[in-house]
Amino acid sequence: MRCDVTRVSGSFSFSSGCSAFAMSKKRGLSLEEKREQMLQIFYESQGFYQLKDLEKLGPKKGVISQSVKDVVQSLVDDDLVFKDKIGTSVYFWSLSSRAGNQLRQVRMKLETELEAAKKRQADLQTQRELAKKGREDSSERESALNALNELQKKHKAIKEELDLYAQNDPAVYEEMSSVTEVAHKAVNRWTENIFSLQQWCSNTFPEAKERLEQAYAEVGIKEDLDYLD
Repeated sequence: MRCDVTRVSGSFSFSSGCSAFAMSKKRGLSLEEKREQMLQIFYESQGFYQLKDLEKLGPKKGVISQSVKDVVQSLVDDDLVFKDKIGTSVYFWSLSSRAGNQLRQVRMKLETELEAAKKRQADLQTQRELAKKGREDSSERESALNALNELQKKHKAIKEELDLYAQNDPAVYEEMSSVTEVAHKAVNRWTENIFSLQQWCSNTFPEAKERLEQAYAEVGIKEDLDYLD
């Protein structure tokens, strides 16, 4: 087909043949349209297919072969197409009656969920209306809310004051003393372990005195290390 282009008054015009060619181009199928077309292959033949067969039949329905695998898998995921492995081959099939039953079951489930949601909405609306009773704006309600707010502020202040007194609580002090004593004994025990290790190293490696002292310094053991009183 010949396509002539001419320029008229700064714009371009196409020959009738070119316009017909442009209009003849079809848009690509949407995913849902591809699914419908692939289902038609199964419904029309009621046959069993391997993926390679479907990739050959797909283009006849407007589904390019490269898209067939993903489209068929989406149908399998939705239980509209079924697959099974026989020997080393995988076969796909779909019976219109079975697919119809699947869709009816999905519809019934959705309708049940919708009814439950409507009932829940109605119950919540009723609870909302009941909750409004006794809470209408009035001078008495405003006064009660103000009193509640003041009590909450006083409660917070008293709690903060009690927290300060807790630091001088004899029980808290006794617990801190006990924990401090345990920590004191642990520090002296580890100090004794360090001295014992240093003594062993000095006796075992007398020729490495300088290297040992350097190693002690690197790990934070200083000359003024001593037991706690």
